[in-house]
Amino acid sequence: MDVFIIRHGQSYNNALEDVSDRLPDPPLTEKGARQAERVALHLSSGGHLLETERASNGRPFLDELHCSAMIRALETARPIGEAIRVSTHVWVDIHEVGGLFLDHGDGEAGIESFPGKTRPQIEDEFEGFVPEGVGEDGWWRGGKEAEQAGRGRAIGVAEKLMARAEEDVRIGLVSHGDFISGLLKALGDHLPSRGLWYDHHNTAVTRLRLSSGRLVVNYMNRVDHLTDDLLS
Repeated sequence: MDVFIIRHGQSYNNALEDVSDRLPDPPLTEKGARQAERVALHLSSGGHLLETERASNGRPFLDELHCSAMIRALETARPIGEAIRVSTHVWVDIHEVGGLFLDHGDGEAGIESFPGKTRPQIEDEFEGFVPEGVGEDGWWRGGKEAEQAGRGRAIGVAEKLMARAEEDVRIGLVSHGDFISGLLKALGDHLPSRGLWYDHHNTAVTRLRLSSGRLVVNYMNRVDHLTDDLLS
């Protein structure tokens, strides 16, 4: 199995100077939307593959595409799915560590939780998306997710990927910086490793090859598709 992990484009929160203005589920900025278009073109032209792989038997450059249910991931996955002509499956468990919340101070009493997009909203706003695990009233009920819970979720996703490791399939995952770092550590058996961080630019691509009991990192945090003015 080949896994291509893509961080979402720049979000409203990524561009903030004052984090007190953050949104619980921010959309992409104009820059983030441009980044998403560029990574979509990159993937649809096979830029994430070796030249020999691009030339092999008309095989799709990605067989599956999954994204988190957060708006910035949905908006990043949309042009990718359209460009490579595959359905996008929402995978709730690859959302960012923390979930959907605002912190108004005063400890747990100051945490305001948000449900996120509902199944009907995703189906209406993101044509062709398959909102697995998303209910009629949203997908998030957790308040502010603890770091330990996020790491446990990363281990669960890693286990699901490794269970399919022997499949001859190319999978794209559109996810988030903190969760991607945790997933890479989970796959490499490096958790909790709080002093280790795998940094990813917005729409950076990381390629992994999984086989039974083995992880190969082919490349990490690649941003060949972005011009200098689009890096973030």
